[in-house]
Amino acid sequence: MRHTITRCILYILLMSISTPLMSQEPLSRNEKYIMQYALLAQEHQLRYNIPAGITLAQGILESTAGCSELALAANNHFGIEAHYWEGDTVCYGNRSYRKYESVEESFQDHSQFLLTRRYSNLFDLKITDYKGWAKGLKACGYAEDSEYDKKLINIIERHDLNYYTEDAERAVLAARQQDDVVLIREVY
Repeated sequence: MRHTITRCILYILLMSISTPLMSQEPLSRNEKYIMQYALLAQEHQLRYNIPAGITLAQGILESTAGCSELALAANNHFGIEAHYWEGDTVCYGNRSYRKYESVEESFQDHSQFLLTRRYSNLFDLKITDYKGWAKGLKACGYAEDSEYDKKLINIIERHDLNYYTEDAERAVLAARQQDDVVLIREVY
């Protein structure tokens, strides 16, 4: 009798602990993308003044969260075409797109692309004004989609991407400090 009660109590305890863990849904493709590239977007925000939330939303939208054919074949996460491009290209339909060695190179080129005169008015906006940035990207002709700004805003709000914009400085500093700790450990 005593063993039965003990087993019942253990079973109830185990179920109360494991049920929430088992019921957690797997991360969505967008959530995985955010986890993988948030810090990179935040580093670019500090370096180039481009909101991390906008960068992440554009990456999710333009590359289907890193799963589009263009992202997989060319590491192109922002749909940047190959106009005035000296590097490697890949063609889809009648369009030629920039091809990159790495995703990091795609993020770097995206930042440089937005620093051109065509997008200069965006930098007059507050870095946390994601709606202004989204509407500005559409107005500057970043994409042909007439709903581009609304789609970016939807992604930003659905995944609370403005948090990554607001938290960029702290996150990058914490990552750098962690890298310093790792380097110290490797030295000793």
